[in-house]
Amino acid sequence: MTITEFVRTLNQWGADQVPFFFLIDFELQKPQAYRLDEIDPQEILYFFNGFSNGNNKQVNPGKNVVLNKYPIDFSSYDQRFDQVMQHLRYGDSFLTNFTIKTKVELHQSLRDLFFISQSKYKLWYKDQFLVFSPETFVQIRDQKIYSYPMKGTIDAQVAHAREIILNDPKERAEHITIVDLIRNDLSQVASDVSVTRFRYIDKIKTTAATLLQVSSEVNGNLSGDYNKRLGDILTALLPAGSVSGAPKPKTLEIIREAEGEERGYYTGVFGYFDGKNLDSGVMIRFIEKSDDDYFYRSGGGITTQSLVQAEYEEAIQKIYVPID
Repeated sequence: MTITEFVRTLNQWGADQVPFFFLIDFELQKPQAYRLDEIDPQEILYFFNGFSNGNNKQVNPGKNVVLNKYPIDFSSYDQRFDQVMQHLRYGDSFLTNFTIKTKVELHQSLRDLFFISQSKYKLWYKDQFLVFSPETFVQIRDQKIYSYPMKGTIDAQVAHAREIILNDPKERAEHITIVDLIRNDLSQVASDVSVTRFRYIDKIKTTAATLLQVSSEVNGNLSGDYNKRLGDILTALLPAGSVSGAPKPKTLEIIREAEGEERGYYTGVFGYFDGKNLDSGVMIRFIEKSDDDYFYRSGGGITTQSLVQAEYEEAIQKIYVPID
């Protein structure tokens, strides 16, 4: 399916109030759309804030959920980080989301981890990859569109963690940049866009630690015929600002240069439409399968205030399976 066919299909299904599921990659090269009634749970499993095509299968882990990490060495990270920093210092970008790929060892299948993990958004796709994302892309309900940009992570066990993350000037500047980008993005498709909640805290329990993550809420009003333009609305907002940066066009060039490979579905978007409302998530917290190996993608926002050691450690800290 081409991006043109994707847009046309979602516009038509939205107009006809046909429930559908979709996913689209970061580069906008491999969009997919399915009617909800044609999805085979043996190939695709999804979970959106409690709405799922899974059968609540109870999986006995058999052993503790283990995720052994084999990250790239610091010198390799430092070299790529420096590429990003050069562009930031030149003023080519204000914020660049830089990610790495880490080899991991699992003791469960991706399908079993889908059922074991706990997250707002989950996707197991044809045993190619697994997503357990805490981040909303957009939600549409009652003729309003909502986005919840997420920027800022800290280990909850750190003394005064909440105060540290909320008062850190680098984290605050990064979050403000993303909120401003999302507000501008939504203004392309909606009117009366405003920030209704700014820098609130979510708590996420993982196999290794409990994390605090900082989010905001931005929303706007859609026109009465929004359902006939769902494909246009979604693609106008892509790629997601929180996993790219600002300004988007130049920052995307920096990402390609520093990362050296396509992201594919990692940091893309997936979602569903029930005939009236839409919910979608950003495909972060992402494990992909390559032959018999598994790789976990992770990263974070880089600004001129970023410290390479801290960013390296944060990227590794984000390699986890969320559990109860």
